[in-house]
Amino acid sequence: MEKVNTRFYDNGTLAFQHYKILQYMPELSIPGGEDMKFIVPNIPLLTVTTMANNLKPLVRTGLSLFLRMVGSDPFKTVTIHDFLSGYDDTLTSIANSYFPQNKRPPRKMGLFLSRNGTLVDKATIFTGDKGWENFGYMDRLNGLDTLPYWEPPCNSINGSEGSLFPPRDVTKSDIVYLYDKDLCRLWRMQYREDTMKQGIPVGVYTPADDMFTPEEYGNSSCFCGGFECPPRGLQSISPCQFDAPLYLSFPHFLNADPSLLNAVEGLTPDKEKHESFIKINSKLGVPLEARIRVQLNIMVEKSNMYVVRQFPPMVFPIMWLEEGVEELPPHLQILIYLSTTFADNVVPYLLYGLIGFGGLLLVGVFLKTYKSYIFTQENVELGKRTLRRGSSFFVGGQSKLLMMRDSYTLLQSPLQESTETEQESST
Repeated sequence: MEKVNTRFYDNGTLAFQHYKILQYMPELSIPGGEDMKFIVPNIPLLTVTTMANNLKPLVRTGLSLFLRMVGSDPFKTVTIHDFLSGYDDTLTSIANSYFPQNKRPPRKMGLFLSRNGTLVDKATIFTGDKGWENFGYMDRLNGLDTLPYWEPPCNSINGSEGSLFPPRDVTKSDIVYLYDKDLCRLWRMQYREDTMKQGIPVGVYTPADDMFTPEEYGNSSCFCGGFECPPRGLQSISPCQFDAPLYLSFPHFLNADPSLLNAVEGLTPDKEKHESFIKINSKLGVPLEARIRVQLNIMVEKSNMYVVRQFPPMVFPIMWLEEGVEELPPHLQILIYLSTTFADNVVPYLLYGLIGFGGLLLVGVFLKTYKSYIFTQENVELGKRTLRRGSSFFVGGQSKLLMMRDSYTLLQSPLQESTETEQESST
């Protein structure tokens, strides 16, 4: 997956589109691979029969006859490749021809039909140029600042598309928001604990306690769309899936109402295998590991239509999938390590070392200056003593030695001059 058609704006945002390619990996697959056939619920048929419950009896009867005539069965046998990439279906083909343009489903039925190698949504995110509080969060999606599927506050798009998050060291918040088109809403991810990932400190975030529990937490009741909220652990995504009765849950109905789990055999919820999580570096807001795990379900309601008359009302699991990243490329790991762990542990010591080195330099300069000063003073004193010895006067009949520029002149004392004068007079 890569970001293409990128463009920066003066308001501190970046626009781009995701280009996602899904590749089949035989070495990671079970024997038989994508050509293996299996039995799956007929999603288009179950969608029609569920929506038909709101029709008048006469219309429902005519629709039931039509479904029998085209040979629609509640289950289909398809290959894994066709189930994901698309297979021909009579009902989806008809819907594609007659539904309004804005609600027209694809001509084929496939869970990943419009998600592989396509450019659909255009996201605009905050770059952090105007502040870190919304760094990595979306400002607009396809030109809209809210989701068209829900009422406020459930229609907010102010969350990350998964690449960058506001740094927790800056925001001091224990909640981050994640948006994915397949999730059809923002996910509240709550901080749980600190740990290490490849030598880099990260915070672990898992879905908040109010996820898929609208009746227990009133702030998420707007996801019920004005209807009765589903059992705990379910989230309707009908508004963004052509009104099909599709619901999201955690895999194997993890943390869901026990009635959902008891209605299906073979499910074993396991927190280690089925819980979603993101590990985010709190200094940069970069995720180093992520696992978003969701289960797609279809709700089958009691109907008098012939093709589904034998079905009890239940939530039927279709598949669960995992999307995420196990680790970043080595060159990104090195950059993150240098800017976080290395910087936190080594840079302070370097600063202390520089401070110590600077202190030693100051001491050295001081000692050198002091030594020069002492040496100069000693020279001055030595010169003074030498000068005093060389220019001393012999007082009391002694001679004075006067130091001149290039020679010395011996001067007589006044007493000596008087004696010599008297001697000359007597002579």
